[in-house]
Formats: sequence, structure tokens, C-alpha cells
Amino acid sequence: MQRLLRVLKRAAVGWLLWRIFGPELPPRYAPKQIHPLRIPGRTVFVGERELFVRESGPDAGPPLVLIHGWSFDGEMTFHRIIPALAKHYRVIIPDNRNHGRSDWIRGQFDIETMADELAGVLDAIDISGATVFGWSMGGLVTQALARRRPDLVGRMVLGGTAARPIIRMRYLTRLMFLFARAGIRVSRNGVATAWSQVLLRTGSVDVRHHRWMRAALLRRDPTLWYESGLAVWKFDSRSWVGKLAIPTLLFIPTNDQIIVPAAQYELASLLPAADVIELIGARHEAVMNRGDEIVEAIISLDQ
Repeated sequence: MQRLLRVLKRAAVGWLLWRIFGPELPPRYAPKQIHPLRIPGRTVFVGERELFVRESGPDAGPPLVLIHGWSFDGEMTFHRIIPALAKHYRVIIPDNRNHGRSDWIRGQFDIETMADELAGVLDAIDISGATVFGWSMGGLVTQALARRRPDLVGRMVLGGTAARPIIRMRYLTRLMFLFARAGIRVSRNGVATAWSQVLLRTGSVDVRHHRWMRAALLRRDPTLWYESGLAVWKFDSRSWVGKLAIPTLLFIPTNDQIIVPAAQYELASLLPAADVIELIGARHEAVMNRGDEIVEAIISLDQ
């Protein structure tokens, strides 16, 4: 046993020295790597915060706001459905704080803070009465926005989300967030590589977009990532979400591995007038690999 411990100790020290002083091995990509979208963006100020937003589609089209989930910015989350939606809508794709190209702001916050900042972005670009589609954490922000600024939300579209997203093993989940933060701190490169490989294997990212996705996954701060996770962990709209008098469409990936289906069905029960679409067999990345079904359902709302 002592010999094994010595071997493990030496291996750990060797690995740590390699991580500190060794080279970053370049990843291998398939040929002809390209960017999936070429939509330039701009920043707007909300108070002293600078937030990034992209737009696509006709200026005169009905506004559709896409709110991304935790860890992924707007372009990453919705890149596979933006082109189809932009044929019918003026699509607005903001990045929430601590994500993408918006300000990275240290310190704990809550989902309502994100909702207020989103309201500031929409006010700045003169958008109201929009269809607001929030996926995962974006669904929490959408609920909070609809409660705090109902003038901005003409319809909610919620997907892979919940009124209380973490309903089981809450403190164990928070501990897991801490371990995940440690992993990103130790090897941001390794985590980004592993995550991009998962997205490739699940068909969530085209092989030609692998380099772009991996580079985007590298663009994160582990502490800010953790603080966004805490905002998700704290969120609970069960006492008020059913009082929102806003038409709602709800997508439920039935095999969701991130926000358990039970939590998503609980949200559906709190919104009895909502239209519910079950994405049978889909996982949390359905917005990337089941996009055709999602786009079809959204477009049908205005037909």
C-alpha cells in the first residue's frame, strides 16, 4: 500500500509540474473548420454594465429574444436554430453577465439580477412585447423577466427548464459545483476539450464547427461560472410563476440529464394553460440536436 501511495504521489507531482510548465498540446480538428454564424454584435450599457447583443433577421419582423443557458453564451446555445428563425423574426441574442462577450462581474447575484439587466438591454434597443425563448437557465431568466417587466414579454417559450431547477440532493449538487469549479481551475483546456467532444458525439455540434465551439468553451472564468450556478441553485418561482398572465409554450426533453424531467413537469403543472411539447428521448442539448422540432413549433405560434 505504501509503495502504491508513493507511486500515486509521484504521478500527481509529475502531472502538476507538466500542467504548470509543459506545453499546451494543440488539439486535432477535422479539415475545413468554419464559424457556424457570421452575425456581428454590439454592446449596450445597462447602468455601469456593458452587455453584448447580436441581432439577425428583418428589422421589421416580430421580435424574438433568445436567452441562453448556464455555461454557454447566446451564439453557442442557439447557433443551430438562429438561421431558420431569422427567416421569420427579428432575432435578438444577448449574452448574460459572466457569459460570452458581456461584462464579467465578480460577486454573487441572483436570476432576478440577470432579468433586470436583460430588461435594460431590451429597453436600450427599443424592444417590447417580444416572444422570449429561454433555454435552461435562460428559462429562469425569462420567468423572472415576465414577472418584473411584463411589458417586455408578449409570450414565453421555455425549454429544458423549471420553476425550481434543482429539486434533489441540493447540497450535494452545490458541492459538485465546487468540484467542477476546481476542475476548470486546474485544466480549463482539458475541460473544454472534453466538453466539446461530448457535444460532437451527441450530434450537438457539426464537426466543421468543432474548433469554434472549443474556443468558446475556453472563454470562461471558473469562479464566475460557479457564481452563475449558485444563482440557478437558489432560484424558485413556484409561488408566483402560475400567476403570470402570459401565453406560454413549454418544451420538455424527456431524458434531460441536467434539469430532471420531474422538475420540468412540475413547471408544466404550475402553468396549466401552457402548451407543452415533449421532446421524446431528448437530452438537455436538444436545442442543438433537435432544433428542427423547436423551430417548427415556435413558427407555428404565429401562423
